[in-house]
Amino acid sequence: MIVGLTQIRGIGYMFANTILNVLKINPNQRIGYLSPEQVNSIESIIKNPSASNFPSWFLNRRKDVETGEDKHLLTSDIAFTVRNDIEREKTSGSWRGIRHMFGLKVRGQRTRCTGRKGGAVGVAKGGKVMPTREGAPAAGAEGAPAAGAEGAPAADAEGAPAAGAEGEAKTKESSGKKEAPAADKKK
Repeated sequence: MIVGLTQIRGIGYMFANTILNVLKINPNQRIGYLSPEQVNSIESIIKNPSASNFPSWFLNRRKDVETGEDKHLLTSDIAFTVRNDIEREKTSGSWRGIRHMFGLKVRGQRTRCTGRKGGAVGVAKGGKVMPTREGAPAAGAEGAPAAGAEGAPAADAEGAPAAGAEGEAKTKESSGKKEAPAADKKK
């Protein structure tokens, strides 16, 4: 019985247990074995718990802002009422309404190290590299063959740049970078 009643949104374990205690129904009994009178009495308490011999401090909406009476909200009424309460706070400009507007914590929790929203800020990953099409020249080479390809100027056997690559050697020297001495030159 208790587990079956807690499947209704707005009725918790203690609320269901109290309903069964007020009606003097066995909590270990299965729901299918209830008499129609017991089912009707459970429905009437769920719909209007303040009318029966039910404690008012169990209700989830005491002293309603609009009506001033004690209520117990069920199912979709809970979300609807909470949404209306938040909108009322926002329009009145209360502190809680302002916190709700900006999506910050409302009930005094710490915000310095917890409750952060969004992903980590950092360097974004680069996009995908587009594959080259067949028959199209390689990227960076406008009609000129890539280095190391047939017919392209390359270094000779001793590592000296070929005639066409002299410009590259000059730019390396002028940039101020020193190359490490070769290991075989020590005698």
